[in-house]
Amino acid sequence: MNRVIRYIYEKFENEEKMLFTVLDPLDHKDVEHAVETARRTYEGGADAILIGGSTGVQGEILDEVAKRVREVVDIPIILFPGNIGTVTKYADALYFMSLLNSRNPYWITRAQMLAAPVVKRLGIEAIPTAYIVVEPGGTVGWVGDVDLIPRNKPKIAAAFALAADMMGFKLIITDAGSNPKEGHIPLEMIKAVRSVTTKPYVVAGGIRTPEEARKVVKAGADIIQVGTAFEKDAGRKIEMFIKAIKS
Repeated sequence: MNRVIRYIYEKFENEEKMLFTVLDPLDHKDVEHAVETARRTYEGGADAILIGGSTGVQGEILDEVAKRVREVVDIPIILFPGNIGTVTKYADALYFMSLLNSRNPYWITRAQMLAAPVVKRLGIEAIPTAYIVVEPGGTVGWVGDVDLIPRNKPKIAAAFALAADMMGFKLIITDAGSNPKEGHIPLEMIKAVRSVTTKPYVVAGGIRTPEEARKVVKAGADIIQVGTAFEKDAGRKIEMFIKAIKS
């Protein structure tokens, strides 16, 4: 097992809840601000830094941010790709994601086919990741042509997660999209997904407060992904989130 996925699985097997911070460089006023946010979240106790976004995060800006974040953190840097261009040699690993409930086969297998030779050539650790998007879905729902899972249908999300488990994915993510007004996915759905999978389960999108984070991990999430909440006052906020999920 490769280094980053081994790091995640060791924490998972020890029943340690994890917090991954999501850094979308385009949501920050400049590179310096993005790197400073990464530093503060690292010092606050984050378990990994994710870099990516649904649109535009590629090329020079991705290289620059990943390279400079590496200089200030000592935790895994994982790419959260929006497409085949969201790849840089300065990261430790990437979510090698299949968007399971997309209507478009490009997002299920073809983007992966196109990216695989590049990922192999750069020597980036690929983490096989099942990606499941729930209403409202946000930008990723629109870009990924997703057949969104209704928030009141937890059994559908659980069935996708069970299929992902059977297909051998190493991580399973349910995502409501970036900063949805409806908030994170329902706790009932989190419980349903947790009940059918043996793999580390990541809940993303709409987790805004430490109390929400606590409820999400109590419902069954092993990892929470938080981005928007840390764009301001990252250091102070992340310490509160860490205390909520790890105490």
